Amino acid sequence: MKRLIPLFLTLAFSSNTFAKDDFKICWSIYVGWMPWAYGAEQGIVKKWADKYDINIEVVQINDYIESINQYATGGFDACTMTNMDALTIPAAGGVDSTALVVGDFSNGNDGVVLKGKKDLKDIKGQRVNLVELSVSHYLLARGLETVGLSERDVQVVNTSDADMVSVFTTDSVTAVTTWKPLLSEIMTMPDSNLVFDSSQIPGEIIDLLVVNTETLKANPKLGKALTGAWYEIMANMKGDDKTAEQARTQMARAAGTDLAGFNSQLSSTEMFYEPADALELTKSDTLLNTMQKVAEFSFDHGLLGEGAPDAGVIGIETPAGVFGDEGNVKLRFDPTYMQMAADGKL
Repeated sequence: MKRLIPLFLTLAFSSNTFAKDDFKICWSIYVGWMPWAYGAEQGIVKKWADKYDINIEVVQINDYIESINQYATGGFDACTMTNMDALTIPAAGGVDSTALVVGDFSNGNDGVVLKGKKDLKDIKGQRVNLVELSVSHYLLARGLETVGLSERDVQVVNTSDADMVSVFTTDSVTAVTTWKPLLSEIMTMPDSNLVFDSSQIPGEIIDLLVVNTETLKANPKLGKALTGAWYEIMANMKGDDKTAEQARTQMARAAGTDLAGFNSQLSSTEMFYEPADALELTKSDTLLNTMQKVAEFSFDHGLLGEGAPDAGVIGIETPAGVFGDEGNVKLRFDPTYMQMAADGKL
């Protein structure tokens, strides 16, 4: 399941990176990453790989965190992950990583639910069930800030995503923070009230395709092929014509839902169907400010490694500037290839 962040684990990574022809990328099930399954099944990824005389294997990993760990230890050249996980796992583990494609951001997919109360301020003093150290945890912290509260005002109860729906039915549970489709299921229950969601912090929970920076530098054709394939997939799935409906139906099936369910998830996901839309966020001061917030949350919760002196221990490079240590940049938002797509130069 998407969006879990384990306790920090130092990841050993030895790179023997060189120019090569065979590459592997991994993805896990989530609405914003289902396009990779479709692109592989329809031969779109192969088409773009062939264009650049390379081979790209697209692999589904059922465990989201395991997929990132395998990427970070060199098992894959690229992997789908959130901006927060990109910082706290590969980057914090010393693996220099580049956000090649900024695919979307959560625009209501993640939310805080109170039982019987309709105002987020009423969460004060309550126990909040969520996946600890996940983007749900981050969302809660950001929500509390908006009403003058902090995590000191609540008690976080670490709860598996697999148990989230069932625990909400118990009398002792009065508050949860989670993501769709779990969020949608909980919202059908009596007395459930959505009091804060990710649409109130737009652009902060971002879904990415992350590539090993050294691999990308040595093999720019990989960046071109992956980016070209992505935007062809986006062109196929957007809109209401028959091609788009068939594409989304195929993605829905792979995600274990139907077209209506998949469209519901898309409705609260700000997909960047056009490269210009992704570039607008990537080049903005907003992204730099967001990554500072993410780094500060991660530092406060011990996710940047034992002995990390401050939130800026890891440099995060964006077109608008660098947050953190410029001598230790390990996470890069590089618009180069998305710009090529926008300019029709892939």
